[in-house]
Amino acid sequence: MSHHRVLDLTALILLIIGGLNWGLVGLFDFDLVATIFGEFTFMSRLVYVLVALGGVYAAIRSPYMAHLRERRTTPHTP
Repeated sequence: MSHHRVLDLTALILLIIGGLNWGLVGLFDFDLVATIFGEFTFMSRLVYVLVALGGVYAAIRSPYMAHLRERRTTPHTP
């Protein structure tokens, strides 16, 4: 697996974690990360920072990832 694929997958996992956590906060006023790691502890802050870095990485890589998707779905013409 290439270096970029590992980072892409890691960013995707972090974005899913962040999205689910924000969904829980918005719907139920329940912060799962804070519940697991404590409020404003080193670990909870680390999770929040990693989710943010995953978002920045995905934002930077998204044009490239979209280009790859177009290349895979476009039929090859000789």
